[in-house]
Amino acid sequence: MSTIRFPHDAPPAEGKATEIAEGILWLRLPLPMALDHVNVYALDEGDGWTVVDTGLDSRRGRALWEAILAGPLAGRPVRRVVVTHHHPDHVGLAGWFQARGAELWMPRTAWLLARMLCLDEQPRPTPEAMAFWRATGMPEAMLAARAEARPFNFCDVVHPMPQGFVALREGQRLRMGGRDWEVRLGSGHAPDHATFWAGDLVLGGDQLLPGISANIGVYPTEPLADPLAEWLESCRRFLPLAREDQLVLPGHKLPFTGLPLRLIQMVENHEGALARLRSHLARPQSAQDCLPSLFKREIGEGEHGLAIVEAVAHLNHLFHRGEVMRERGPRGEWLWQMVEQG
Repeated sequence: MSTIRFPHDAPPAEGKATEIAEGILWLRLPLPMALDHVNVYALDEGDGWTVVDTGLDSRRGRALWEAILAGPLAGRPVRRVVVTHHHPDHVGLAGWFQARGAELWMPRTAWLLARMLCLDEQPRPTPEAMAFWRATGMPEAMLAARAEARPFNFCDVVHPMPQGFVALREGQRLRMGGRDWEVRLGSGHAPDHATFWAGDLVLGGDQLLPGISANIGVYPTEPLADPLAEWLESCRRFLPLAREDQLVLPGHKLPFTGLPLRLIQMVENHEGALARLRSHLARPQSAQDCLPSLFKREIGEGEHGLAIVEAVAHLNHLFHRGEVMRERGPRGEWLWQMVEQG
């Protein structure tokens, strides 16, 4: 019977490395949020290393990497950085490594997004962002606080990225750490998220996580996007590639086996959320109103941002399927309701 197993019951200590497979070191870097870490991997190239993902750009992050370079990486240089997707905890120090002579390899969409966001610094939320948050039904006090605060800016935690990279594409083969890997692109959590498959090893980034669900969110940049459709399609497309014995090296949490079951769980998780949402939308509801139904628990202030964009993603998915309609409410919020079936 299919099951998910964790061959390693603990992560490497900060600044240390675990050899997860021959020639592949697993390292963990801290994050200043509820999900308090990101996994990165160093693949031995003989005269240097390929590093997969980098952590955030911060004084602490750079100091840790200096210690890692001198310690577990034995003073050999990082010659190539491979980034799975454009989120800051994965691309944050790519430019820092480039400044030290490393090549950068990542999907073209991911590079374009990361470089654009590095250059897009905002002292206050844009009018479009405020309109988006209002349309979710966000409480007035929260809206007022956001209007006056400096929003999260990508450049706060991502090192400047110079021009020049190598594009990763679907089906491409590349040599890393003495193995031939095939690139498979997923989507939903991030556009064109790279995963890498080599026999009984898979580098999964945030596309293939154990135990927790990658955030599937809609943002002011593309308010009618349907990333959930892309996520579900990616999970189903990866299923024929998945085997019980593959060791998945994820972007967060512990390496695991049992990928076929995990892919099925990830689809079922969202199908269950959609079923609860359909029941909840018998009457008009804002995205804010849908949070208890979707998450089955109280959402704290620190979790609210990720929760509300995920609620919009599920509502947009039903909207694009023709299952719900929406109309403006008295505060400018979208009110969503199931379409009556004739």
